[in-house]
Amino acid sequence: MQKATIGILLLIIISFMIGIYYYPQMPEQMDSHWNASGEANDSMSRFWGIFLMPIILVGMFVLFSIIPLIDPLKNNIKKFRKHFDGFIWFISLFLFYIYILTMLWNLGHNFNMTRFIIPAIGLMFFFAGILIENAKMNWFIGIRTPWTLSSKNVWNKTHKLGGKLFKIAGILAIIGLFFPEEIIIFSIVPVLIFTVYLFVYSYMKYKKEKNSK
Repeated sequence: MQKATIGILLLIIISFMIGIYYYPQMPEQMDSHWNASGEANDSMSRFWGIFLMPIILVGMFVLFSIIPLIDPLKNNIKKFRKHFDGFIWFISLFLFYIYILTMLWNLGHNFNMTRFIIPAIGLMFFFAGILIENAKMNWFIGIRTPWTLSSKNVWNKTHKLGGKLFKIAGILAIIGLFFPEEIIIFSIVPVLIFTVYLFVYSYMKYKKEKNSK
């Protein structure tokens, strides 16, 4: 975790430095939300527009630093800690990337925000798939249903499938760039469908396991 910790702390420091430097140049109301067409449709005050994301980075860093320490099954987390740390590092980069895009937009560099964000979301889903397929049973990370948390076998089968499905979702999100009118369908709908399916799948596997005993 040491390298990831240093990297995340650097991102936090850099984001605050960027915010402080560009604070006087930002409008009183900053664009903060964009629709599927990549057009701004909501805003927030300058202070929160500049510093909300750095604050979120700090909160996320603290949260994910604590989880491996307080999980009752923390010894299992150690078994996939490399993948966990890698995913946290990527999420930090993802949030920092969104922050930079937001700052550039509010400095007057207009572009289609959605087309810049979707590839990053696709990569996030793909890396989530890598984390999921390597996650061992724990209380905080992975596909936590009553049935995966009740059976190691169900956990392993659900996460093996879940890892593949989230990777597919990531690839579909990136493919969506070639279909601008349906880009949200490509990037969001598969994840929703796969999530529901995995919930049902874990129940069915658990039920089958119980019935076989």
